[in-house]
Amino acid sequence: MSTFPVPAGVVRTPVRLGGRPAVQVDPAERARPGTLLYFHGGSFSLGSPETAMALTAHLVLRTGVRAVSLDYRLAPEHPFPAGIEDCLAAYRGLLDSGLAPESIILAGDSAGGGLAITSLLAARNAGLPMPAGIVAFSPGLDHTRSGASVTTKNGVDPLFTGEGLKRTGDLYLNGRDPARDPLLAPAVLADLSGFPPILLQVGTNELLLDDSVRLAARAREAGVDVILDVVADVPHVFPAFVGTIDEADQALDRAALFITQRIGAAV
Repeated sequence: MSTFPVPAGVVRTPVRLGGRPAVQVDPAERARPGTLLYFHGGSFSLGSPETAMALTAHLVLRTGVRAVSLDYRLAPEHPFPAGIEDCLAAYRGLLDSGLAPESIILAGDSAGGGLAITSLLAARNAGLPMPAGIVAFSPGLDHTRSGASVTTKNGVDPLFTGEGLKRTGDLYLNGRDPARDPLLAPAVLADLSGFPPILLQVGTNELLLDDSVRLAARAREAGVDVILDVVADVPHVFPAFVGTIDEADQALDRAALFITQRIGAAV
């Protein structure tokens, strides 16, 4: 993902948030109200704000809303729950800076999409107010790997194998049992009561497909607004392929509409 070209029209500034490095991405033109708190992907063990910068910048350009992309700690040096702690601290930092929660959207891709969900579970459990919404691209939401798609899409998914998911998952788990912790398997265990609206975007060929499908069902059961956007025959985190596949541009347009509607409803 770091090889995808970052579009013109944004300004990147190194900042710190919640005690961690981050990159603030502003539209070169005047920004509209709101903040995207973005978490990059990388199987909880790879990546940085720069690897997701193209996707982050395209969201900023389409919405006119600034983003802050967090450089959270990674496994194996910093296994669960370090990344969640960093993401929670970042959200708390935005609130402490005076931002209204209803002006904030949590967003992320792959592992970062999972962190958008789990850090908000931690925030709710800590009594923090909920943000305006969540956008998750191909999120990883189940370290038990019990979704049917982990088996049925093995060999079909162009990026992941079941063995690869287990290898990086073990680095993150560091011996923890995911079947006992909603923060490790929210698609299976989480109570999403009180959550803001969620947009999930995922492809039919992904090992992680059923992570999103099952989380959407749990959101529905909890009375949470949820949009499950399943697109045929596209790769993992397909919205990152802007300008390469039509489905990416179309998906980002839908995500931008969700973001602007959610933030606009609170302004």
